[in-house]
Amino acid sequence: MVELQLPKLTTWVRFPSPAPMIPCIAHLYKLTLVAVLLCVAVPLNAQDYSTHGADSCLPCHGQGVRQSATDIFFTPHASRTDPSAPFAKNQCETCHGPSAEHIFGQQRGENVAPAHIFGTLTETPVEIQNGVCLNCHETHGRLGWFASAHETAGLSCASCHQVHRPQDRVFESLTQQQVCFDCHPKKRSDMLKASSHPLRFGNMACSDCHDPHNGDNDFLLQHSTVNDTCYTCHAEKRGPFLWEHAPVAEDCTLCHQPHGSNHRAMLRRRPPLLCQQCHSPAEHPSTAYTSELIEDDFNNRFLLGRACLNCHSQVHGSNHPSGSTLNR
Repeated sequence: MVELQLPKLTTWVRFPSPAPMIPCIAHLYKLTLVAVLLCVAVPLNAQDYSTHGADSCLPCHGQGVRQSATDIFFTPHASRTDPSAPFAKNQCETCHGPSAEHIFGQQRGENVAPAHIFGTLTETPVEIQNGVCLNCHETHGRLGWFASAHETAGLSCASCHQVHRPQDRVFESLTQQQVCFDCHPKKRSDMLKASSHPLRFGNMACSDCHDPHNGDNDFLLQHSTVNDTCYTCHAEKRGPFLWEHAPVAEDCTLCHQPHGSNHRAMLRRRPPLLCQQCHSPAEHPSTAYTSELIEDDFNNRFLLGRACLNCHSQVHGSNHPSGSTLNR
């Protein structure tokens, strides 16, 4: 029998005589090489990509773990057939940047972050986060993102969007509202007033009127003016009319509160108070109509029912030859 002692190991290995020395040495070399690779930090270039793409990420971000990212496989981002999708390129690292050092660092027990981390509580600057998204999405309406109200406020795309979810919450009318109301709580209270657009029932979404990515229009509207935006649903108010009502043609919001009001038809004030803001020079428009006049059979017609609209029913404009006072 021949006894062979392995270097730096306390275990003795016995082989039948004669000992196969060459295979034993080759096996020892492989064991030593593996130990070195596992225990010794190998310097990596910060621009190195992982060699196995998403397969390198799944051990830590697989299904059932706290930071699971497997839902992304049910989204267009994970398409392997769409050449513009992230997974048709460098998969996870198309968005998160070269992450070989992050992967090997986690294996060594070190907290090495990926190149890009998305969200509101990360060290990655908002400009870099949004730049990654705009590499693919800087098209159409998003060309107006720069200098828009949201971009100026320092919002990141990930503040509203959840790209790892099979259904992004902003694409469903009810959940989209909750995203918007997180920053616009006053609008939430307006939507719950007596007269409002049917957002709370899911029949409308904020994005029906507003384009959150386009700062080319005031108030991030879908169209260039308030009226053009309103006319997409209220086309009968567009005109042209033979007899126009000046504030109607100028701006719908002079009379209406679009996010909700406690007055009917989302009016800013109840008639006749609303009308008397402009019509107060003489005769009955100049009369101060108060609750004391309700019992007056002559004056209560200006207070009860539709108030001024009891007579001036065509308040948005009239095409009647005798409709100069908008009463027919």
